[in-house]
Parts: sequence; C-alpha cells; structure tokens
Amino acid sequence: MSRHAVRARAGECRANLYDEITDKIIAELQGGRVPWVQPWGTAAAKAPLAMPKNASTSRQYSGVNVHILWGAVIEHGFTGQSWLTFRQALSLGGHVRKGERGTTVVYADRFIPDDEKKRAAESGEEAQAIPFLKRFTVFNTDQCDELPDKIATVAPPPPPGMIEPRVETLIKATGIDFRIGGNRAFYVPAGDYVQVPPPAAYFEPINWHRTALHELGHASGHHSRLNRDLSGAHGSKKYAFEELVAELCAAFSCASLGIVPTVRHADYIGSWLEVLREDNRAIVRAASQASKAADFILGFLPDEQARREIPVDAVEGRAA
Repeated sequence: MSRHAVRARAGECRANLYDEITDKIIAELQGGRVPWVQPWGTAAAKAPLAMPKNASTSRQYSGVNVHILWGAVIEHGFTGQSWLTFRQALSLGGHVRKGERGTTVVYADRFIPDDEKKRAAESGEEAQAIPFLKRFTVFNTDQCDELPDKIATVAPPPPPGMIEPRVETLIKATGIDFRIGGNRAFYVPAGDYVQVPPPAAYFEPINWHRTALHELGHASGHHSRLNRDLSGAHGSKKYAFEELVAELCAAFSCASLGIVPTVRHADYIGSWLEVLREDNRAIVRAASQASKAADFILGFLPDEQARREIPVDAVEGRAA
C-alpha cells in the first residue's frame, strides 16, 4: 500500500472515530439528556460521582474520555469509576473476566512524516504536523477478578460538610475578582471579573456553587491564564463553544469536588447541537479545553496541589 493510501486510510479512521463520539453525544442532547450531567444523583446511577481514573496509575482520565467512561458506567451499571487495560489487570495479579467487552478510549497526538520534514527542509518552510487518533481498550474494575484489595472499586464519598467550604476556599485561592450581587451570573473578560447572585437567590443553595464553578471556568480563559478565545458575541458559534467549555469545566470540577452537576444553561442545547453538527471535532476540542480549565482551577486547592496526578488527556498526547 502506498504512503498516500496509508495516510488516506488513517485520515478516514480518524474521521470515523470523531464521528462516533460526536454522533453519540448529539443523540443524547437530541433526547433531552446532557451526558455530562445526567443521570448523576438519580436511581440510574450506581457508581458514585467522581472523575474516572486508571486504577493502576491513579491518574485521572480527561477530555472526551471522561464522557466516554461516564457513559459506559451508566450504560452497564458499573459501581465504580476505576479502569484498567487488559495488561494492567494482569500486572496487578488479576485478570479481566472471560467474555467481558471493554470500552474504547482515545489518545491523540501529532506527528511529522519524513517526506514532510524533507519538503520543509528544502523549502525553508515550517513542517506541518498531521493529527492522529489511537484507540485503546479499558475495562472497569467491576469486569475484573482477583485484583488486589487496594484497588478500590467504589470511590469514597467526600467528607460531610466539606464541599461548600472547599469551593469558597477555591474561589479565594484563585485570586480571580469574584463579586457577589445582582440577579445574573456572568464573567466580563474586559474587566476580568466574575459576578454571581447571592446564594439566597438560588432555590437549591448548592446550585450557587455549580454556577460559581461555571463562571470560574470562563475566567480561566483570560489571556493572563489559559488564553482561550473569548471574543465570541452572544449567539455566535464562538460564544456557544465557550459556553460548552465552561459547562464541561463545571461538570468536571463538580465531579472532582463531589458535587452533583447540573446544566446551568439548558437553553444552550440547541446552539451546542449546531456546533457539534458542523464540526465533528468540536466536542473533543471543547472537552480538552474544559479539562485544562478544571485542572487550572482545582490546582489552587492546597490538598489538590499535593495529590493530583497528571491527567490522561484525550487530545494532548498523554497515554493511558
């Protein structure tokens, strides 16, 4: 097979994988379900709310892999958020049960082909990297036998009474100008400040914390922090994309803090669908940026700085 044919086939496989991920999320949104929120907190969810992690390395999965693994937990009724590759289960002295089917997660990176390096050297131009996706299969620890006792299937719940103080500590630790008042929640990039109504304005007080994390997600994109494009006008695709990043950031942050997430802007579902239908890579990019935002924000917690592992990123070249 020619090099051109190999690259064409790789591109087709990559597109198919993006389509698989995007189509599944579109179907959920069309059904009125937001996959990064529901059904946590309902009878359908047997596993505790937590970020999925690799049981062997203790590293958290991130990016679109969070959606993939959360979806598998709900679909199959797994009781935990811990995952292993087939070989990792064996290396720990256990094994995947016969007949179990794994869940596909993705790893993405870029490479520069030899002919592109040669072309760039001859022309003096910058070599163009080609993106690629790889599939990896992982198994929930519920699907394995004879694992060591230290490999816990069920993540312990957060300490009682500790959630709200941790969010309040987090807000102060970020150093972001956080104002309480008014009747709307928003972030102003030009002034670099967040404003959120007082907790008493919320029917359920915990929703104040969810909203605060959403707005902090926006603030993480300021040019002095993660430098995302925040220039989208209300109603534009750029604006919808940034709202998707902030929503995912809030969901990831909530999961890390043990707060059941919710949709702050359910009316954005239509605009999210438009973005996803137009670009099959949008959800992968949004999830990647949301993971970076959540990691940035949560990194300000003193205990998080001490114990957080490097996350497994679906689009920035980190492997399982």
